[in-house]
Amino acid sequence: MQKTTARLADGREILYYDTGDETSEGAPGRAAAVDRRELDPVVSASEVRYDPLLGEHVAIASHRQGRTYHPPADSCPLCPTTDAWRSEIPAADYEVVVFENRFPSLSGANGRCEVVCFTSDHHASFAELGEERAALVLAAWTDRTAELSARPGVAQVYCFENRGAEIGVTLAHPHGQVYAFPFVAPRTATMLRTAAAHRAATGRNLFEDVLAEERAGARVVLAGEHWTAYVPYAARWPYEVHLHPHRRTADLTGLDPAARAEFPAVYLELLRRFDRIFGPDASPTPYISAWHQAPVTGAGREEFALHLELFTVRRASGRLKYLAGTESGMGAFMNDVSPESAADRLREVASR
Repeated sequence: MQKTTARLADGREILYYDTGDETSEGAPGRAAAVDRRELDPVVSASEVRYDPLLGEHVAIASHRQGRTYHPPADSCPLCPTTDAWRSEIPAADYEVVVFENRFPSLSGANGRCEVVCFTSDHHASFAELGEERAALVLAAWTDRTAELSARPGVAQVYCFENRGAEIGVTLAHPHGQVYAFPFVAPRTATMLRTAAAHRAATGRNLFEDVLAEERAGARVVLAGEHWTAYVPYAARWPYEVHLHPHRRTADLTGLDPAARAEFPAVYLELLRRFDRIFGPDASPTPYISAWHQAPVTGAGREEFALHLELFTVRRASGRLKYLAGTESGMGAFMNDVSPESAADRLREVASR
């Protein structure tokens, strides 16, 4: 991987990731590409507040009301810069690029938000990438996890992709984000508590026990030599898959070379199956792809297991699962699709 670092007109950092090693000529002109826009400095009013009833943190970011919203394709801020349009990416082309979000939910002492563009092709999707590009994205996620984890005040790094208007995506260009939280996310905190209780009761690791049970069951969707994807027993979403490396590690930086090498083929197959769930005439499946990583420090870090959660809010063709009163009001999920039938369908739509 070749990494090139530069600055945008308002001082934000931008990083280009290209195939090849650092001595190769795989990224011509990246550092020389200058952002010639006249931009005011980023003014972020984000703050983090603590909810004493739930014991959780909430980010308040009212400045995000003015962020870019569904621009036309020829004004996309994530496409490369051209003679007719100056975007967030000064270079005329790129493979994978990461930059600080101009409208961050978290900033300064309250964390950091970055945008990850998977390809310069505005009309592509992650599922349409080749394995080499998917491997480069994994390398970028890993690099950002390592670098952001070392920043003062960062408690956890979260890499994710929101795909589709139904999810709430405001930019159609294929991209994801990386959040550096100044706190441990609520879902992670809950898993840490249950893992600690399981260790105290059994002397074993909770994640390893769950993975072993699922690998022996009927809800496995896809299994490789180093990864297994399954629909969890108590899935909350209509189609929800958890992807685990067989060798437990706290975060992306701990993946071994064999797991890294196998990941692109496994992940791309999962994404392509998701696009086939609802038949050939359905629009691309909206989804959220979320990397669960351990907190940067703390006693629970050794107990945690890196895994990816992939799910869609679409429950049938043309029908969405909305978070109704039980989910939104009480956090009690009701799933309309049985996990076993979801696993059956995801096996049916495997690539031939």
